[in-house]
Amino acid sequence: MVNPMKKNLLFLWLILYPLIAAAQPDREIMRCISEVSQDSISSYISTLTGFHTRHNLSSRADHEKGIGAASRWLYQKVAGWIPLSGGRLYVENINYTAGGTGSRLDRQVELANVMAVLRGSGSQEILLLAHYDSRVDDNSDSTSFAPGANDNGSGVACLLESIRVMAGIPLQATVRFLFLSGEEHGLLGAACMADMARSQGWNVTAVINFDMIGNAQAGETGHRDNSRTRVFSVEGPSRELARYIGETAMTYVDNMNVALIYRNDRYGRGGDHTPFLKAGYTAVRICEFHENYDRTHQLVRDENGILLGDLPSGVDYEYVRRNTGIGIAAVMSLAKAPAAPVNVQMNIRVLSNYTELEWEPSSEPGLVKGYYVVIRETDQSRWQKRIYTEETRIRIPYSKDNYFFGICAVGPEGHQSLVSVAD
Repeated sequence: MVNPMKKNLLFLWLILYPLIAAAQPDREIMRCISEVSQDSISSYISTLTGFHTRHNLSSRADHEKGIGAASRWLYQKVAGWIPLSGGRLYVENINYTAGGTGSRLDRQVELANVMAVLRGSGSQEILLLAHYDSRVDDNSDSTSFAPGANDNGSGVACLLESIRVMAGIPLQATVRFLFLSGEEHGLLGAACMADMARSQGWNVTAVINFDMIGNAQAGETGHRDNSRTRVFSVEGPSRELARYIGETAMTYVDNMNVALIYRNDRYGRGGDHTPFLKAGYTAVRICEFHENYDRTHQLVRDENGILLGDLPSGVDYEYVRRNTGIGIAAVMSLAKAPAAPVNVQMNIRVLSNYTELEWEPSSEPGLVKGYYVVIRETDQSRWQKRIYTEETRIRIPYSKDNYFFGICAVGPEGHQSLVSVAD
């Protein structure tokens, strides 16, 4: 007689195996990633460093130098791609007041965030962040050369190139590309946009911050690696976004490994995803694996034969290209996927080596083909197994005492939502 447990496991495997074997990467996503250009990235960063400084107290009126010239160039650059989008792309300045007594800016100024919006057909929204301001070590020095090639010209270049290659692609989710000022003086631009998102009721699925994604060699130790990047995330939905980024990178981006860092950010520093986290949004930071402190916020100079300062010569453009590909893979996959299921419940009232799960369907039922139940052992970081179903409840032969469970929605073309973890 066949053991009932083995019979059930065999049945589940017969369901699961064809789905895994038949799964194919999305050709449109692959094409967009292949179109990301090192030359374009280099050109964006060269232009940004040419503004001399993008300090938040630098000139808003000068046509060639300062943060004002940088913001106008960003606006015009994005506007030039509007014809590619068939009218789905638009760009606007979001002005806000910052600084003054008790702040890190010694006088009150008006700053501008540049927001590019690629409108989708559905209700979900994805936010991509990169700050464009720069500074040297002296917090108030608004006149010295502060090229900011890597911090954060690399992140800005990532967003610009993502707009260029994605502009012509119709997506279900709306993607907002936020070029933020004020980061170097307290995450001011990000706080402004998080408040706007909340007050206007944006239906935000994910927030991804690209900040310093172009340095491949560590200062002091000399360790070098341009095939590894970090995604910082806190426990909860943001951790599921980090896992999602890791999985889509594995599918679409060659020679890149994503390290999941289980904390909000590096010690003693912060990033623009943090105000969104505080406002209750799912947010992560993508950042280079190695940092070089001879470059970040340093005055440009030669000291004992060592060139200091955040110059374009310190940027690995191939590394930025691949990090940009990681972002495009995650964003386009999410933007083509249905909304995640909600209220995932696990029956803990019954003692059994089976686990019973049920959930409420996605809020976009017309876009859902079915669901994956994802499973991992409690000491494992990433999801290990998945089981397909077209129902909203399931009983599976895995003990709730030994595994974590989650549910994601699957669209008609196989695109998956973020995972909603079982309570």
